[in-house]
Amino acid sequence: MRKRPTTNHLDGREVDVDDGAMTPFLRRVQDLPHLGVGVSTEYGAARAAGALDVFALAAAHPRDAAFLELGVEVDKGLDDDARRWVKEGRRTTYHFLDVNLDTYGEDHDDEAWLSGLCAHLDACAPAWLCGDAGLWHFGARDRAHMLLLPPILTDESASALARGVARLREHTGKEVLPENPPGAAFVGDLHLLDFFARVAERADTGLLLDVAHLAMFQHVTGRDALDGLRSFPLERVVEVHVAGGAVRDVDGFSVVDDSHGADVLDATWRIFDVVARAPNLKAVVFECERNANDGVTAGFDRIAAMWPGARP
Repeated sequence: MRKRPTTNHLDGREVDVDDGAMTPFLRRVQDLPHLGVGVSTEYGAARAAGALDVFALAAAHPRDAAFLELGVEVDKGLDDDARRWVKEGRRTTYHFLDVNLDTYGEDHDDEAWLSGLCAHLDACAPAWLCGDAGLWHFGARDRAHMLLLPPILTDESASALARGVARLREHTGKEVLPENPPGAAFVGDLHLLDFFARVAERADTGLLLDVAHLAMFQHVTGRDALDGLRSFPLERVVEVHVAGGAVRDVDGFSVVDDSHGADVLDATWRIFDVVARAPNLKAVVFECERNANDGVTAGFDRIAAMWPGARP
């Protein structure tokens, strides 16, 4: 039986895995496209003062804008810049901003939401779906209720989240990559990485690992940046987010602001250095949409230096 190497160890050690022992996901991931490095956006983000011009970036530095991650609320849809990107036949991923995955398929309005989602998927043909696996809305889905809180880090919550991921994958026919959300406080008895490892295994899914968000968790819980990575299944990581952050003191409580600035924390780079070795990593997003083009070059260059997949 043929074997293929995979690596999911902090020291980069490779382990041979029998093809016959591979999960369905580890087979499916072979068919996902390699996207390279991209940037993210949300409705109207490009029109804000001092915002990134993704079209200028793609023209001047195509390596750094190989795809655009579209942050979308179904009710808002795609803005003019997203529609232009899609019309020009450029690559995209779809980042949902309006679904609680842990209850997906149980909320009373999920059917209507799914209909709108599928219409957007038909329009932009993304490589996959992804998004923060946290609490996007409280109670019924409504823009007035929109917020983002981390999941409850318990085994029961991991199972609920896994069920929602599997349902959404079945309903859309697209891979669904849950992302670890940001947060200034976390509740539950599991390490964030242990929680998402359980989600990935139970949903048989890939993951979007936001290394800036992970650095936030490690900081506010008093851990080293690399804590928990040694046993984390890096072969499940398909996409990574890198973003700037800033350490803040709030009444004596030290937190990390998810600023999406151009200055990336050292802890975030330390984590990315490990995660960049993930064998199925196909896309890295530098979340720098709030910054002018001339201020983000160093970040893109460092990503390219650390991840061979960034190179054409």
